[in-house]
Amino acid sequence: MPENLAGAAEIAELLNVSRQRVHQLTEGDDFPDPVAVLKAGKIWERADVVAWAREHGRTINE
Repeated sequence: MPENLAGAAEIAELLNVSRQRVHQLTEGDDFPDPVAVLKAGKIWERADVVAWAREHGRTINE
């Protein structure tokens, strides 16, 4: 997968949370919209997720 995209597993690693927690976070009104929804799941721009995490004071594993 290109480095600029992230699915639930990549977001879990990035934020150091479980995939279950990722699904909870991504359902929030303030989480960025996915750029694609595939049969495998939703896909986000990594930069959007990083910006969201910084705005919310979350630690990022880069």
